[in-house]
Amino acid sequence: MATAGPLDAPLIRFGPAHLAVIALTFLLPLGLAAIARTTRNRAIARAVSLAFAAELAATWALWYWLIVSQGWVSAKTILPMDLCDWAAIAALVALIWPNQQSYELAWFWSLSGTLQALLTPDLAYDFPDLRFIVFFGFHGGVIASVLYMTAGLGMRPRPRSIPRVIIWSLAYLFAALATNALLHTNFGYLRAKPAQPSLLDFLGPWPIYIVALVGLGLIYVLLLYLPFLLADLIRRTQCRRRG
Repeated sequence: MATAGPLDAPLIRFGPAHLAVIALTFLLPLGLAAIARTTRNRAIARAVSLAFAAELAATWALWYWLIVSQGWVSAKTILPMDLCDWAAIAALVALIWPNQQSYELAWFWSLSGTLQALLTPDLAYDFPDLRFIVFFGFHGGVIASVLYMTAGLGMRPRPRSIPRVIIWSLAYLFAALATNALLHTNFGYLRAKPAQPSLLDFLGPWPIYIVALVGLGLIYVLLLYLPFLLADLIRRTQCRRRG
């Protein structure tokens, strides 16, 4: 999700407001997941899922209201063509209509791309600026939603998730490249690096960093599946010993 507008209160990276948002992004869904798993109440679990969906939808609506009211309308601000936007759509679908395909896309995209946005935001405004609230409400909401679905609802990626997310990620790459070429936008930061410091600064100049991003994306996919693979291996080993 892009931001625009004059500089107001400058964002302090890993300052009090930024750290509070990061903590809330992880602690809130894990706390709600613990409640859902402890009570084993489907109505409560469903209500939390819908609450996360409502938060994402409301934040997105607030963003569009903001760009229209401030006159920031452009292809970059209107079109949902950043990877975080696709992750949010996948998370929304999985929250409202739980399914493996939407969940797994949200899992991989949010904890690779959206997490980078949370930790190294391309944002110049600190709390309580509305742009700060919208940015972190959106990105933090996507990550929190996926963590809740994983820890609270027991959803997880499967071996078949890996080729599916790779195919969808390549589809996003080509769609973003085509959109950028047609509209002169910078979705996915595929035409230029963010104005703020980010991981892309360590991946070389354009267009080399795009190739590096593809390789890094594959590494992220494997790393994000690794905990589940290890858990499966441990479970199988324990079952064999008992048998």
